[in-house]
Amino acid sequence: MHATLRRKPRTVLLGLVAAAAAAVGLAAAPAQAATWSSSDQWGTWSNGGYTLYNDVWGGGAGQQTIWANSYSNWGVWANHPNTGGVKSYPNATRYVGKKLSALHTVTSGFNVSVPSSGAYETAYDIWDTGNAYEIMLWMNKTGAVGPLGTSQGNVTVGGSTWTVYKGSNGANTVISLVRTSNTNSATVNVLSVLNWIKNTKGWFGDITLGNVQFGYEITSSSGGLDFTTNSFSVSSS
Repeated sequence: MHATLRRKPRTVLLGLVAAAAAAVGLAAAPAQAATWSSSDQWGTWSNGGYTLYNDVWGGGAGQQTIWANSYSNWGVWANHPNTGGVKSYPNATRYVGKKLSALHTVTSGFNVSVPSSGAYETAYDIWDTGNAYEIMLWMNKTGAVGPLGTSQGNVTVGGSTWTVYKGSNGANTVISLVRTSNTNSATVNVLSVLNWIKNTKGWFGDITLGNVQFGYEITSSSGGLDFTTNSFSVSSS
């Protein structure tokens, strides 16, 4: 068994978020009768080799409910206040567990329906098994959100054109590729991106690829907003 990884857990906030949840009561039910749903802060569900996480980790969070029919069809209703700071990263995760040099392909495809208001990004969050490197791929962004670090210029790799940022969150190196145009549907050559970082930039070596996560990093969704993953998958060989 590999160690599962939440987005950026803040255990000191458990009591705060639990108290907030108790104050507002139960979250709104999903728009459809789902196979699984949870309003728990750390609610998880495993299906088809993937794990889904509700992952409400940030300070000052509101209420959030995750629902799923499968790893590839799931969504979130979130009502987080219009304040700064990321509140949650509901996501679906696939673990790979191979060195980059041992991989021939790592690809992922997705299709989402997301709100036009609020502050969030739809993003991949990719980790090595030692959690020393975090690679984020921002597929779309809305509102007052931005990546950590400083701009390293633009690159076309993995099927998209990105602005690249490099920084640190104090615990690990964060490399963010922000797509220069928003999209709600794409196929991403993840291995090409990782090999570009390794071979062209030299920012890490032959790391072992761990969790490939995909979801919504939500800063605010006041009044309650719906995020829906219509399809999603990760394949590797």
